[in-house]
Amino acid sequence: MATTEECRAALEKLSQNMQSAEGDVRTAASLDRSVSCWITDLDVTFAGRMTGGRIVVRDTLQGPPREKAQIRLTMTGDDLVALVAGELHFAKAWGSGRVKLEAGLRDLFHLRKLL
Repeated sequence: MATTEECRAALEKLSQNMQSAEGDVRTAASLDRSVSCWITDLDVTFAGRMTGGRIVVRDTLQGPPREKAQIRLTMTGDDLVALVAGELHFAKAWGSGRVKLEAGLRDLFHLRKLL
């Protein structure tokens, strides 16, 4: 099982990947939105902001998200690490229910370019 530190490192790696993206992916990554990522097996939520083409984690909280972020992810720590490492395909994980993504319709439209 992935640790809280490994999950935070995976989010940092995802942020770095977003920042170095080009074209439509870079445009999608440039959204300015609140973000939460609830790691269910650790019962930890990383809360922050997607801004400037990267994800900035501001808080690590025990339990599920306390506030409704504009972009909400839910998954296990192992799935987060595997997604960022390229070992798990987002669409397949989302389709099977291993990963949940909640956002407004307009944001989902933009985020599909990241996936």
